[in-house]
Order: sequence, then structure tokens, then C-alpha cells
Amino acid sequence: MKVLILGAAGQIPSYLTPMLLSKTDADLVLYGRDVSSRLSNSNNNRVKIIDGDFEDKAKLEIAMQGVDVVYMNAATGDVTVLNSIVELMKKVGAKKFIPVSILDIYGEVAGAFGEWNRRMVGDDRIEERRRAADFIEASGIDYSILRLTWLYNQDGNYNYEVTQKGEPFKGAQVTRQAVAKLVVDIIKDTNGKFAHTSLGVGEPNTDYEKPSFY
Repeated sequence: MKVLILGAAGQIPSYLTPMLLSKTDADLVLYGRDVSSRLSNSNNNRVKIIDGDFEDKAKLEIAMQGVDVVYMNAATGDVTVLNSIVELMKKVGAKKFIPVSILDIYGEVAGAFGEWNRRMVGDDRIEERRRAADFIEASGIDYSILRLTWLYNQDGNYNYEVTQKGEPFKGAQVTRQAVAKLVVDIIKDTNGKFAHTSLGVGEPNTDYEKPSFY
């Protein structure tokens, strides 16, 4: 298996990359702006590093050669970029797309936390991410959209719970370490449990009015 991580210098990939190397036998392609100078995996024979941005279709096509899974570490609302990625995935035969998004794109976050989140994020941004999710869902490829709640770091905390599209969102916060573990779980899934899903991702027992770190 080969996994492409788009935006590989981000915080979640800093946990995801070593986890994939230790928990799977996958080869990795780490793609992003100036990643060759920002990452330290260049000596690992299972890792290929490519500098480029999401708009560079030629570089993306090179990065996607032989790839089975694409993880996108950016909650982008740019449908043009998403269309390029989807079309390239179809062209090279990549099987799975795991893009990061944000919570409440379906109006699934209720109560005081929902009100706080909308004030912090803004209706325009939420609507933009909704349009992007609609595009991915209609793209004809297999996907697991990750609607992430508010993120923080805590070593050793891999606890996550997921809700499906149409279900109330749970959790005001979740660790980046837990999100990385979920991505690994999705990549290792062989039963189709995560096929064509839009997953709300939170930490159990954190149904607060706002994240504990605010």
C-alpha cells in the first residue's frame, strides 16, 4: 500500500506519519510546501518527499503515482483544488480519499457549543466547507470526510468517537493524536466500515459548552 499525505508538514501529520510507519507496512509520499526542508523523514526508504502546493496539478500527478490512499490535511473549501485531486485520483486509480473538514457543516452541532462554534468559525466558512463536502460526496470516489471538532495535543490520548452524517455531533475537543489514530484505523479497514462516510470526530465525554482549553 502507498499513502499520500497532502499538507504533510501540518500538526496532525506529525503524529500520523510515524504512526503509519510503525503500525502499517505502507509506503508514504509526503507532499506540501517546502516539506523537504521542514521534515526529517528523508532517510527512510519507505518515505518519498515532494515539494509542491495543492494548485500544482503536474506535481500532484507525480506525487499520486501508485498511490492507494490520499489523506488531505486541510479543511479547504476550494472546489477547484478538490476537483483536481479527485480527477487525478481517478486517473491513477487511487482508491480512498480522506479529507479533513470542520464540524457543523450539516447543522449537526446543537446547544451552547454549537452557538459558540458558529461565532468562532463564522457562517460563511461553514457554508463553504459544506459545499466542498457536497462535492466530495458526489465525486464517485470512496471517501471518509473527517469533520473535526476543536483540536489540541496530549501525548498518549488516542481516544475518539465518531458520529455519522445525520447524527448529532459529540465532543467539544479531540487530540491530534486521536485523529491520527482514526486515520490509521480507516486506512487499515478491510470491511468497508468507513466507506463513503462523513464522520464527526470528537473525544468521548467532552460535551462541553466550549473546549476546555478556551
